[in-house]
Amino acid sequence: MSDETEDKKRPNANYNLSRNDGSVPEEGLTFYYNRERRLAKAPKEVQDIYREAKPAKFGLFSALVADKPRRALFVIIVLLCVAIILLSRFGFFDTTYNLDGNSIEIVNAAIYEETTIIILKKTAKNENAFTGAVDIAVTVPMPGKEEYDTTQGYFFHRVYFTREKEEVYRFAAPFNQPELLIVLQNDRDSRVEIKFKPQ
Repeated sequence: MSDETEDKKRPNANYNLSRNDGSVPEEGLTFYYNRERRLAKAPKEVQDIYREAKPAKFGLFSALVADKPRRALFVIIVLLCVAIILLSRFGFFDTTYNLDGNSIEIVNAAIYEETTIIILKKTAKNENAFTGAVDIAVTVPMPGKEEYDTTQGYFFHRVYFTREKEEVYRFAAPFNQPELLIVLQNDRDSRVEIKFKPQ
């Protein structure tokens, strides 16, 4: 009978693991598990998970530079913007040309059947800008050279610059080519050559 009672006992019944009589106050007990000490020995990834996250304040700049890849991307964007501003200031992206105080720009050049319709815009920079007749010649440039293709011929046109600050001129040249050259010249021998590609 005693063997049966020994089998029914719990395996740790011989050890005094706890007291139910309340004779030892809870403050006097020693706890061997310390969460802070255990987390201090844990890997950094585990510490980051258990670390109390501070409420993140929303800010556009802080979101742009939150980590290394974002900081690098932000710096690249800023450098590109600065480079574009500087290049445009020095005229690298400028599509206008100066003819005796007038800014000349080819606004559009469209191929229609066997002709190219050219829209030219003149903007006077100041009161002393040239006014009067301007001769225009349109031809086909030689590919990869500064020479003209004399076999294609020339188209001549004349416009008059007035004292208006902005003027737009439209004319059709009898060419159906991927690239054209337009030459503008006034009676003061001021001259502008512009290569352009019709659409």
